[in-house]
Amino acid sequence: MSAELVLQILLTVAAGLVGVGVFGALSQQSIVMVMMGLELVLNGVLIGGGAAWFFLAPQLPDAQLVVVVALVVMAVEMAMGFAVTIAIYRARQVDMVDMAADLRG
Repeated sequence: MSAELVLQILLTVAAGLVGVGVFGALSQQSIVMVMMGLELVLNGVLIGGGAAWFFLAPQLPDAQLVVVVALVVMAVEMAMGFAVTIAIYRARQVDMVDMAADLRG
């Protein structure tokens, strides 16, 4: 397989993940499902960015380090988001986005 074909496949997968994630984040009412959609978007961006970096500058390991750091940050961010979601649910029995709108403020 040629490098251009592999890059095309990776970027297509990344675009698919971003598309499905945006649809999921915008079409769901559940807070957890919205967070899962955002996670798909971030994974698509990481795959696309990592693939582009790998094929544009393969001699530099910077891309791998950036992707690993971003994955760790995403994991921490999702853990904090789920913790906040659980705290909101325990305090108010709210699990839908529309019901949590009064928390803005």
